[in-house]
Amino acid sequence: MLNNYVCAFSLVFFLVSNQISAAGDTLAGEKKIQTCAVCHGPNGNSTNSVWPNLAGQHEEYNFKQLMEYKSGARKNNQMTPMAMPLSEQDMADISAYYALQELKTDSQVPGSVEYKVVELGERIYRAGDTTSGLPACMACHGPSAAGNPAALYPLLSGQYAAYTAAQLKTFKSETRENDINEVMRDIAIKMTNEEIEAVSLYIQGLY
Repeated sequence: MLNNYVCAFSLVFFLVSNQISAAGDTLAGEKKIQTCAVCHGPNGNSTNSVWPNLAGQHEEYNFKQLMEYKSGARKNNQMTPMAMPLSEQDMADISAYYALQELKTDSQVPGSVEYKVVELGERIYRAGDTTSGLPACMACHGPSAAGNPAALYPLLSGQYAAYTAAQLKTFKSETRENDINEVMRDIAIKMTNEEIEAVSLYIQGLY
């Protein structure tokens, strides 16, 4: 129950205190992604696990990230200069385009992964860890990791494990600070590196 309260409180607080607007034009967005496509692919399916898949990601979430790369709220040496020349409409259009693309998972299934690693990842994702006070990931991101666009909780299913693990570690070290109400930082700091790697691998195969 506590996990549900954490997510519910975050959602209510967000809806009351913040408004993220992303009314994008997908056709316009398709014409604006040439630079994005170099790393993220023309349809949002990255060919490098360092760069995230954007296909199918919620429009509102991608828009927020682009806005925060530009403002400096989220720091990244590659993405900040990419976001700087974009207008809010550009960001909305790009986000709308990628939201409608299909995530291709055929080549992203993890190779040989020990069962105990998958088992640990599933346990963390679905139940958390009561001994450390770690909430279940699915309490906010949903049973299938589809996320929640209204709360700006991203789609996670099928995302590269390397990218997910890297983001959890930046939240844990507080080098990434653009999570609403510090929710992800509070969660990640409770996770061991083993748990981070396991849940990231589990999420990658969750589709």
